[in-house]
Amino acid sequence: MIDKGMRMRSGSLRALAAATVAVLVLGGCAQGLGGGTYSRTEARRAMTVQFGTVESVRGVLLEGTKTPVGTVAGAAVGGIAGSTIGGGRGQAVATVIGAVAGGLAGSAVEEGATRTQGVEVTVRLDDGQFLAVVQADEGEGFRPGERVRVLRDGGTTRVSR
Repeated sequence: MIDKGMRMRSGSLRALAAATVAVLVLGGCAQGLGGGTYSRTEARRAMTVQFGTVESVRGVLLEGTKTPVGTVAGAAVGGIAGSTIGGGRGQAVATVIGAVAGGLAGSAVEEGATRTQGVEVTVRLDDGQFLAVVQADEGEGFRPGERVRVLRDGGTTRVSR
């Protein structure tokens, strides 16, 4: 026979799984940061184009997103899990501690799940100026000595072929 505590723990596990899936799905929806990815607002806008030569390329790590979704989902799961412990005041304290710990864990899971590889491309522009651009690594495989385009639009700069 399954007791009430077993059902509560089973429900907590299902909630944890659902929150983890939500964080991973949202990570997949994160805006691309590569040279070939444009936001909708960048469509049909004029960009300044400069040409140059790649001087160096190095791999970097782009930190993941830190939205309230991971924190809230983790807090909800932690609170549910904490509420299955003890009774009375002890249960209330466990619920609060579970929610706080779950919020911290959910935030960390979201950031880790959405972290991506990037590249720092240093370009010597044709006018002699040096420019370093960090963007997501979309497999372009930039190499020193290669001719590239540098596109600028306000605060956005990207390197492409």
